[in-house]
Amino acid sequence: MVIYTIPSAVQKWYNVRMASKELQDFIAARKPLVWYVRDPRELSEESVVEAVLNYGNWRDVQELIRIMGMERVARIFRKQMVTGRQRGNYYQEVANYFGLYFDKYVKVA
Repeated sequence: MVIYTIPSAVQKWYNVRMASKELQDFIAARKPLVWYVRDPRELSEESVVEAVLNYGNWRDVQELIRIMGMERVARIFRKQMVTGRQRGNYYQEVANYFGLYFDKYVKVA
């Protein structure tokens, strides 16, 4: 019998932080926000933030902030909005609103 092992470097596909159990439960309960994904629990934090800010209601946004923390949500949002690296998946109105919102409530270090 031959046993093959896969080096840990090969097992890493993305350099993103996977969602916590609480965040996985949160997004799984809101499947319509990510209707295009087979298993919402597999999403990264970045994908969850994008989906909730774009398609969620205000209660969803507040729950996301409670789970992840305002600073972390703002950091992910700002990282996605950096020129040259912008994912471009936010609606213009959403990007503008949350840009102003996070500028007001989260100070940039």
